[in-house]
Amino acid sequence: MTETPGFTPPLPSAVGDLARRLGAREGPAREAVRLTQAGAMRGEARETFRRFSASQTIRLDRCAFRWQARTGPLGLVKVTDAFIDGLPTLEVTALGFIPLAHGPGDASAARGEIMRYLAELAWAPDAVLRNRTLEWDIVDARRLMVRHGDGAARAEVELLLDDQGRIGAIFAADRPRYEGGRFVARPWHGRFFDYRRHAGRWLPFRAEVAWSIDNRKVTVWRGEITGWRLD
Repeated sequence: MTETPGFTPPLPSAVGDLARRLGAREGPAREAVRLTQAGAMRGEARETFRRFSASQTIRLDRCAFRWQARTGPLGLVKVTDAFIDGLPTLEVTALGFIPLAHGPGDASAARGEIMRYLAELAWAPDAVLRNRTLEWDIVDARRLMVRHGDGAARAEVELLLDDQGRIGAIFAADRPRYEGGRFVARPWHGRFFDYRRHAGRWLPFRAEVAWSIDNRKVTVWRGEITGWRLD
């Protein structure tokens, strides 16, 4: 079948159904979701969790986000994790200007950031309808695959629906994890829960993220939403 230039194929019916259950809307057009979070995170299983507070912007019409967190003693450590205009960014600074860490900007980094965007569609349900760069496959009644990107940066995440048909968990078999100066593909898990009706949407107010390392699931992030609005 030959497609008309500029033609956007319709969403699979199961994807449209998911969007409606979450309260997603195509208009009036807003550009992004802005949310705030509080929680705890760590890098390795042997580390203790560190409290953080964060703000995040998630674009609704394209794969882009910016997450900025404060952590460490007196919140003096700033973490920026972003994917803007196809470029990944990971920076850690102290006192606002002392560099502590800087992530690579290669295709593996971009792929990992795209996976994060796809996983966090639960917090930006309007993007299910509005971001037409996303590609969808229906695995079965409880599982959907969503993809984005080209070449080495192409990424996919599995969305697992809960008993109410909302996004209850996510899974990626091979998200890049930076270890010892290089990226290693690791199974990556997320869980969304505590759904509440807010601003006409159903949103999960709590979430957890874990890696599978040496046949052990290691939780590295726990957080809750403290604010959410369309912008």
